[in-house]
Order: sequence, then C-alpha cells, then structure tokens
Amino acid sequence: MTAPRNPLTGVADLWVEALARDVGDARLAGIDGATLIGERAMLGGFMIPGRISAGGGCRLYDARDGAVALNLARAADRELLPALFETDALDIADEQAVAAQIAISDAMPLVARGRLMGLAIAAEREDTPPGPSCVTLVEGAPATPSARRPKVLDLSALWAGPLAGHLLWLAGAEVIKVESHTRPDAMRDGDCALFGLLNQGKASVALDFRAPDDRRALLALIAQSDIVIEAARPRALAQLGIDAGELVRAKPGLVWITITGHGADDPAADWVGFGDDCGVAAGLSVALRAASGRSGFVGDAIADPLTGIMAARVAWDAWRTGRGGRFGLSMRGVAAKALAEAEPSDLAVELKAWSQAEGRPFQPVCKRRATVLPAWGADTASYLARLPPC
Repeated sequence: MTAPRNPLTGVADLWVEALARDVGDARLAGIDGATLIGERAMLGGFMIPGRISAGGGCRLYDARDGAVALNLARAADRELLPALFETDALDIADEQAVAAQIAISDAMPLVARGRLMGLAIAAEREDTPPGPSCVTLVEGAPATPSARRPKVLDLSALWAGPLAGHLLWLAGAEVIKVESHTRPDAMRDGDCALFGLLNQGKASVALDFRAPDDRRALLALIAQSDIVIEAARPRALAQLGIDAGELVRAKPGLVWITITGHGADDPAADWVGFGDDCGVAAGLSVALRAASGRSGFVGDAIADPLTGIMAARVAWDAWRTGRGGRFGLSMRGVAAKALAEAEPSDLAVELKAWSQAEGRPFQPVCKRRATVLPAWGADTASYLARLPPC
C-alpha cells in the first residue's frame, strides 16, 4: 500500500514554488516542497511516526490534563529530568518511569519549568496561541537593489537555517558556513547524509569564538555580507559581542535572519525548540487528534524544513528589494501558518490517512545527490586573508 503524503505537502509545495518564481533560477524550479520536508526521513529510512518522533528523539506523553512533547535528543537533557520532576528517585533511562512522572503532572506548569531549564518541551494544548511566523525585529536602512549575487553568512546549524542557506545557494548566492571550533554543527556526524545535501556548495570557515581575533574576524565577515542567518538564543550572541540590531542599522540593506523555536519576544526567545516539539506547540498534534482520534507527530521534525523554506523566501525578498532589517522567524509560528494555509477540505482526510499509516515507510521523494563537501574549516585561511586589517 502506498504511504500517504505528509498533510502539509501542498503548503510546502506552494512556498517553494513562490520562492522559485521570485528567484527565476532553474535549479530551484526543479525542487518541490515534498522533497524538502521528506528527504531526511527517506535518507534515514524512517517510518511514519505515532507518539515517538520519526527520528526517535521526541516523545508524546500523557500528563494529567493533556499531552506533552518532550525532546531528549541531546545527551545532557536526560540529566535534567530529576530537576524537572523535582525528585531524586528517578531512573532517567527508564521511559516508563519518565512517563509515570509526567502522568502525575499538569501539562503547562511542567512545560514552563522545563523551558526555564533549557529543555525542548511543549504542550499539545499550549496556554497561549502561536505568535506570528515572521516579525520585523529591527528596521534597517534601505539599499539600492543589486543585480549581483548576494553573499550569505550562515551561522546556523542543524536543519532550518542550513536549509535556508542551501536554497539561497541554489538561487545563486555565495554562501559561507561558519562553525565554532568547540561546537561544530552537530549534524555533521549525527545526520551526515542530510548535512551533505544542505551544505554542499558552501565555503567552510571555522573560528574559535573564545579568541578575540576570531571574534573580530566574525564581525568583519558579517560586515561584508548581504544576508546573515543565525539561530542562536539572545545570550549566545551577546557573549560573542554581537549586537544584531546595531549591525543592521549600521549597514544599509543588510538582511539578518534570526530563527527561534517559539518567537522573538521575552521569554519565548530563550526557549529551546526543535522541529518535532515546535510542531506540537503549533497545534499539529491537536489537528491530528481531531481528525483521527489519536495524537502523534505530523511529519519528521516538520517545523524545521518549513521554517527553512520560509526563511529563504523572507531573506531573498528583502535582499532583492533592498530592504534591510532583522527578521525573526518562529518555528512554532511557521508550522502554525502552514497548518492554517492547508486546504481544509483535504487536511482532515490527509491527517486521518497519516495516522492510519503509522509504522509504514514515508512516501518516497526525489533523491538528490550532494556535491563533494569541503573539509571542515577548509576555507578559513582564504576568507580571513580577504578581510581588511584591524
């Protein structure tokens, strides 16, 4: 039996088509939304998920008053569980014990405590609605639109930001991927096939953000860029001595894309969020339950690729029109926007079919090939040599 398509495929297709029209590049015209939201699952041999995410890092648990999505994809996250449940009597490796603790908890107080601790956690029914998918955080000075290809500095990691940079590369941009000496992109080793697809064609620069000279080099690279993509929490930028708003105001036409899990306003800007839990917070699991009677995850970390597509659209539109500014994209908000734009008459049918297909392989998508990636940091010396002397 053929696997059903992801219920948000139609929206993703429309977003990619809109970007391709704006760019007018044949390489983008050959890609569809179905491929971008489904290729990680295909590469990983994932199955359509139920209450455990396709990648296995996030689970839906039943609390006293509703379901909670808890993402424990990072090794250090489990060590926080005793503090989350306010008990020392917990075997953090015992999933049944974790489920039992959540079962005696109220959803939103648990979620609020987890977010303060830096966990990626969400309630199926959040107590506040999703915010906008994209907001203008800082209005920059305009610049005269240029016909040359833009220079993009990709400071992001994992999926959403690198996908945005990848789409801009397909649109003809020069893209420089900057990674930290101490914290390179975790997808290099954790999901190397997707990493290869999303980072092909990008120059690789590695900097030691603890070193003053390298921090100055980073600021110089930003000053030479047309578009910056980052997904850091506010304090991370502050620790690097980066004031994004000041940099945007100082350079006419600079486009700065900030990707967060839940929004740009305090305290949501500091909440950790990944694609699966942000999709739950956006209402996707609620919609699935309404259509099928069962909760679960819709897609594979669906908020990530949707946000990557939208981030590329926002960045390209701002650059080609000469509109400088800092634009904040919320993965929760983007997923909620996609849900709202899905054709209502089709959505319920597709959600029900998705739920019934749990455990089957994802629908096959176009298999893309990556070009050879440069070695980590291979382009550092050449790019730093082009920077003006201090």
